[in-house]
Amino acid sequence: MAGRLGKVERVLLVLWPAFVMAGVLEALVFAVVDPESLTWFGGPPVELSRQAVYTISFLIFWAVISAAGGVSAVLAGHQDVGSAGAEPG
Repeated sequence: MAGRLGKVERVLLVLWPAFVMAGVLEALVFAVVDPESLTWFGGPPVELSRQAVYTISFLIFWAVISAAGGVSAVLAGHQDVGSAGAEPG
């Protein structure tokens, strides 16, 4: 059927915006948090390089935002973006 999105396209509709927003969230968080001053729940300091903290944080942010977007897509009933007024089928 023309106009229907495949599985890869539906997944990318969740992953791409999540990727962009993970980058935005990381910039906002690390504008106020110094990665070298992080500690493990008030205990010993995190002994990772600055870049490792940025990378791990980005991947966590991306995973959480992707999970939220994926749940939203499932709850929306897998409707295609271009068929907002169409009957589910």
